[in-house]
Amino acid sequence: MKQAYREIQGKRSRKIRFALLTTIMMAMLVLQACGNNTGGNGASASGGSNTEKAGEEATSNVPAVLNFGFIGSNKLNVPGGAEGWGFYKGIIQEELKKYGITEVKLTGFPNGPDQTESLISGRLDIGSLGDTPAIIAYASGAKTRLISQSSANTIGYLIGKKDGPKTVKELQGKTIAIQKGSFMHRYVVGLLQEEGVTDYKLVHMLIPDATAALARGDVDATTNLGVPALKLIDQGYTHLDDASKHPNLLGSSATVVSEDYLAKFPDFPKVWNEAREKALADLKQHEDEYYQFLAEIGDTTPELAKQVNPISDIKDTAFTDEGTKLLDGTKNFLVEEKLAKKDFNISDWQLK
Repeated sequence: MKQAYREIQGKRSRKIRFALLTTIMMAMLVLQACGNNTGGNGASASGGSNTEKAGEEATSNVPAVLNFGFIGSNKLNVPGGAEGWGFYKGIIQEELKKYGITEVKLTGFPNGPDQTESLISGRLDIGSLGDTPAIIAYASGAKTRLISQSSANTIGYLIGKKDGPKTVKELQGKTIAIQKGSFMHRYVVGLLQEEGVTDYKLVHMLIPDATAALARGDVDATTNLGVPALKLIDQGYTHLDDASKHPNLLGSSATVVSEDYLAKFPDFPKVWNEAREKALADLKQHEDEYYQFLAEIGDTTPELAKQVNPISDIKDTAFTDEGTKLLDGTKNFLVEEKLAKKDFNISDWQLK
């Protein structure tokens, strides 16, 4: 009986081993067939797979929400320029979706210093603002990188009260309202220096408050820009000066990104600038619609919007020699006037 039992068990073991061997061989054949069914050789198939994995890994840490800040406030909650047009038409959002960014939250700020505070605190990932507050923040230790300079022809205006000073030199001993840390702050200090005005008082006010103070006569002059500045001049306030007469005092824009965000998405500058350039190309195909868009966010007319913000002022590359030179001049001025805490090389800040 024992002998018969052992023979039965032996037969069963051989059958099990044979079944296992057959299963393994079938699996190998299936894998080989899958490997060959690629329409190409094994090297190209492997390369394609690695590329896909690399792409997945590159975007795996990218936050789904991008927090973007800009200067201004309007009913559409978007800035002007190629960036604003791109957001308005959804062009930038569509480009960012390819990298896992499914939502862009836009926040308007009254001035650059307020925006840089939000960037430093981590409430923003990226911001578009004037060059002066961006430089001052970086010189103070803000962990940001400059990734583009979309315009380099921002004109600041100096406007006097009615029946007040008629020339810049008449501001000697007078009070001027400025937005501290803004490019207009830099413009006014530079202008007064050029004109030899040494005795004056600067008071920090946001533009709406400064405009009201000018109307009351509480200040002798104030700074402004764009359509609001032209409206004040049309209302009879004195046009004392503007930066178009002083190319070295023109303002420029700065788009900066926090280093924390770049650590999560190192390719963001390239992705952002390509999306922006795509929006600019579309904008140039719809000029009339673009000026109507500017009129809507600026509460003005398309004709005035075209006069103040012509498409020709928008740069079609992230950086230009002209813009970088202006940045460097602004930085040097801010350091000399001790408005920026330390000197630095613009090239160390730029991320190209």
